[in-house]
Amino acid sequence: MNRRGFLRRVGGAALVSVGAGGAFGGCHTTPTVSQARDRRRNFVLVMSDEHNPSYSSVYGRSDIHTPNLQRLADRGTVFEYAYCPSPLCMPCRSAFMTGKRVHEIQTYNNCNVFGFDYPNYGSVLRKQGVATAYIGKTDVYRPGSELGFSEMILPGDRTAPGDTNFSRTPLNIREDAAERAGAFGPVNSRPFKGDDAKVEAAVKWLTERAKGSAAPWVLVLNLVKPHFPHYVTPELWDLYPNGADLPRYGRDCTSANHPYALDLRAHFQTDQFTEEQIRGLRRGYLGCVTYVDRQVGKILDALEAGGFLNDTVVAYTSDHGDMLGKFGMWWKCSLYEESVRVPLIVAGPGFKSGTRVGTPVDLHDLQATMFATVGARRPRDWVGAALQEMPPHSPGRVVFAEYHGHGTRSGAFMVRKGPWKLLYYMAAPHQLFNLEEDPEELNNVMARHPRVFRELEAELRGICSPEDENRRAHEFERRQLEALASLEPRKVSDE
Repeated sequence: MNRRGFLRRVGGAALVSVGAGGAFGGCHTTPTVSQARDRRRNFVLVMSDEHNPSYSSVYGRSDIHTPNLQRLADRGTVFEYAYCPSPLCMPCRSAFMTGKRVHEIQTYNNCNVFGFDYPNYGSVLRKQGVATAYIGKTDVYRPGSELGFSEMILPGDRTAPGDTNFSRTPLNIREDAAERAGAFGPVNSRPFKGDDAKVEAAVKWLTERAKGSAAPWVLVLNLVKPHFPHYVTPELWDLYPNGADLPRYGRDCTSANHPYALDLRAHFQTDQFTEEQIRGLRRGYLGCVTYVDRQVGKILDALEAGGFLNDTVVAYTSDHGDMLGKFGMWWKCSLYEESVRVPLIVAGPGFKSGTRVGTPVDLHDLQATMFATVGARRPRDWVGAALQEMPPHSPGRVVFAEYHGHGTRSGAFMVRKGPWKLLYYMAAPHQLFNLEEDPEELNNVMARHPRVFRELEAELRGICSPEDENRRAHEFERRQLEALASLEPRKVSDE
């Protein structure tokens, strides 16, 4: 059987239908503030890729040019501690799309040799009369054309079978990963042309389609930047003459030498990066962030020109962060803050201007906010709570994330509660951090706070059995590798 025939057969066999009694199990109206209950609003989401929130003026870096993110923050609410469901593209985006945990939908890594058939927010909203337009990167459990949105514009699906470098036993090493270190600098060949086209399509949709819509609508714009490579225009490169710095905390830190951190450094060959490359990548990243900021500005301008701002909730976030050389690590795949935290700024009806929320939240809460905004019913067993009514400080709120993808020997889980953050590893010592006292995660205080560890471990076990879910992830990975072994050799994605 050739590869195409195999994929058709395997894909069909692997489609998992959760049906009305599974993912839905009955619907409920997402709680909202009284104003949002009285009137259905529109919702715009701009999601970038790989934006570490610390690299913006909104989150404390006044030297980084992000005036449009600041403009959005001045109009609305900044969530100080927002997290992704999993710090990797396909797992995170699939979880956000479906309202479910990564371990529930088994999208553990960036390999898509198997497909699934889960309900998602686009199809659920469309069936309730909400127009749903999706632009740009999909990279989820199913091709964009099959997700059921009202409109799918310039979708960016990962080519099957996706990333095949995910073996964890033994740990896969990306033999050409070190070559990525040279992918930065000023170029004149339109380094952002893909994202430019998506933004142009979004502005066109707001100008031509949204104006005539009688029903509430949702527009989701996905940008690839500031994801590597960090090539930028000469103007953006010159904007940061002092941007070529070095990380404050490097490979000699204790947290840099945790077994999972060492795994990722080996997997991506980051210890081979030269000082010149590290400096260049960090400078290029700043230019990419400013580029994203300018695109947010174009969307805000289009909303203002169309008279939508008073009736539309606008949100900016990213699918995960970027380590940017801290602890000798790059990109995502870690549950350290730089990788698992995301920016989250929301403005519009139901959000107070110029406010900041310290309660930990995640992208599931943002998805619940979408439903609350348009007045739609959300499947009862989807996780998350609408941000419109999130208290500024809720020390008892628990946020959960997990990672089962490439680059580490086994699974890992995160629990954030109040100032405490537990990293629960299935094949290495656990880590406990007090982020109020140690925001850089330099000091593991497990031995000093056994009671806190037990409390957060109980919260974790209230969500899932880490042992059971780790076994399921490894078993699924084994099935993926068996399926891939029967395919014809071919060039695949190396993200």
